[in-house]
Amino acid sequence: MTDPPVAEIDPPGFLASGAPAAVLAALPGARAVGGCVRDALAGRAVHDVDVAAPLPPEAIAQRLREAGLKVFETGLAHGTVTAVLDHQPVEVTALRRDLATDGRHAEVAWTTDWREDAARRDFTFNAMSMDAAGRLWDYFDGRADLEAGRVRFVGDAATRLREDYLRALRFFRFWARYGRGAPDAAALAAIGGAVEGLRARIAPERIWMELKRLLEVADPVEALALMRQAGLLAAVLPEAGPLGPLRALLACAAPAAPLLRLAALLPPG
Repeated sequence: MTDPPVAEIDPPGFLASGAPAAVLAALPGARAVGGCVRDALAGRAVHDVDVAAPLPPEAIAQRLREAGLKVFETGLAHGTVTAVLDHQPVEVTALRRDLATDGRHAEVAWTTDWREDAARRDFTFNAMSMDAAGRLWDYFDGRADLEAGRVRFVGDAATRLREDYLRALRFFRFWARYGRGAPDAAALAAIGGAVEGLRARIAPERIWMELKRLLEVADPVEALALMRQAGLLAAVLPEAGPLGPLRALLACAAPAAPLLRLAALLPPG
């Protein structure tokens, strides 16, 4: 099946050296995926590099070891290994398709179909992939959404949420970082319908991990207001009071410490 890229750009620097370059060279047809591609296109710093490959995980691990990288089987049942070169880790995952989902976890099978793998991801701008030559694959117009400040689920929002209810919180974290203009109405409606699923299926520590990352952004107030509008803030942080104290804290240029900002959300006493 032909799978032409939609664009070709100068390869971002993070693909040109170190562990990412070694991983891509060791795995035929491999591409960088997800957040590193998104942030490179957005002109933001790339911190963590994820790679996907159209090979079973055992073959991925073997080829990486043959290329001289250390390999740790960090999530082999889910198709993931971590390759390390000169203390730099790269998470490498086999292309996957979902066999069954339960609102948090998925039973997966391996595939060689990049579009099939991209279709199981959360948001359009997280479903892009790029090879070492700078060729970009973008099956769901993620680049246009990124440039427009749209946070949009891949395909049907309600379906993506039923697969993993944690995506409801991730929507607001990404909105706080990348969103501009009016938020996607279909996404907000679907999130409102997913509140009970999130409450039932997602562990408190996972909720806190997402909330913490939201509170770390430069200004989380608008995203929190949208969460309240969708009924999600009351579900994950029922103690939250008015957003005014948090606004005042931000105006004082206080450190962007999640616990400090959390305290500003809670009523005194």
